[in-house]
This record gives sequence, structure tokens and C-alpha cells, in this order.
Amino acid sequence: MGPLYHLVEKQDREKSLSEAFRTLKPGGLLFAAAISRFASALDGLFQNFIQDEKFFKIVRQDLKLGQHRNPTNHPEYFTTAFFHRPNELQDEIRKVGFAQPRLYAVEGPAWLLPDFQKVWRNPRLRSRMLTILEQTAHEPALIGQSAHILAIARKT
Repeated sequence: MGPLYHLVEKQDREKSLSEAFRTLKPGGLLFAAAISRFASALDGLFQNFIQDEKFFKIVRQDLKLGQHRNPTNHPEYFTTAFFHRPNELQDEIRKVGFAQPRLYAVEGPAWLLPDFQKVWRNPRLRSRMLTILEQTAHEPALIGQSAHILAIARKT
């Protein structure tokens, strides 16, 4: 996953994507991962990090600017990164010349399950969860709910 979310400046992401476009042969595919603008807010809600005023301040900046900064010593609050809105990711990829990028919700809402391991270990529940994720992975209204977004675009 990455490196787009580690490139916090827009011009650095554009340079990286431009280089990918330049080096791909016609018909080649770009696979680019991003972190959703809403990931820390959802994580904070589900893990109750929002009780911490410092974390809440981080989330407010994430939601406003996408610029995630963690001035605390809490590793759970992640590292310096840029968090995309789904449409921003598509726009950055289109801008450098790729055809219409398709977005996929990598984890979908499953990453928010309170006991993911219990669901995963139960074959019946795992199958149900995967069915739901498969049917929602392309849904534009839900893509930003996933912690990670995968963009796939073809060089024409």
C-alpha cells in the first residue's frame, strides 16, 4: 500500500503518478493505494480515540485538509500522511494522463468490525462478510468508508 499517502505534498504525488504514466507501456495498468480521508475519524469513533482531545484535533485537520499529523507519542494515531477523498484520488490520476481510474474499497466496512478475527475464523460468517464486501467494493457512496482505496487505471 502506498506510496501515495506518504507523499504529503500534491506536487510529489503528481510527480510519482506522472513517472508511473511515463514508464508504463500503452495498455499498462497503474495500481495506486491511498488512505481514505475518513479513516482516522472512523477509527477514532470505533476505537474510542475521540475521548483524547489531541486525537480529536488530528481528526479535525484530517477531515478539513487531508493532512494527517501525529504530534503525540501514540503509534495508534499513525504517522505523517495525506488522506484522499475518493474523487481527489481519481482527479490526481486523471491529471497525469491515465484513462478513467476505477476505485475499489480495499477493506470496505469490515475493518470496523469489533471482532474481525471471530468473524474471519467462522467459515459461514467469513463467507457472508466477503459476499457483502464483494458487492460493495465498487459502490461510490461507500468507497471512502474503507481505510484504504485502491485505484486502477490504464494507460491508453
